[in-house]
Amino acid sequence: MSAFEHEPHSEDTNYTPASPVKRALAWIGVVYMIILVALTTYFYFTATTLGGLGPLLTVPGLVGLGIVSIISFRTTGRPSKRAAIILTAVCWLLAVLTLPVGIAGLMSNFV
Repeated sequence: MSAFEHEPHSEDTNYTPASPVKRALAWIGVVYMIILVALTTYFYFTATTLGGLGPLLTVPGLVGLGIVSIISFRTTGRPSKRAAIILTAVCWLLAVLTLPVGIAGLMSNFV
């Protein structure tokens, strides 16, 4: 057998992939990190900070919470189907209502 040929591993690798809820929370974290990098980069280039971003920064969390509740229901059965739907609808409705306020706050920095 040459040095480049290897036999398949017969060992258990003990690899356990992350749960769907953990993956969804990781994506929410990625979105917040992108926002943080954008805000920091803006500050470095203009030497001014952006104000009035509170409502806009809640949108990824609200959308993510709705997604997490659906994923949690589909994988574990908790919360109940009705509670998951209600929580998702409330979160996404709040996100839709908060988005224009957040965009107006962002645009007020450029006037």
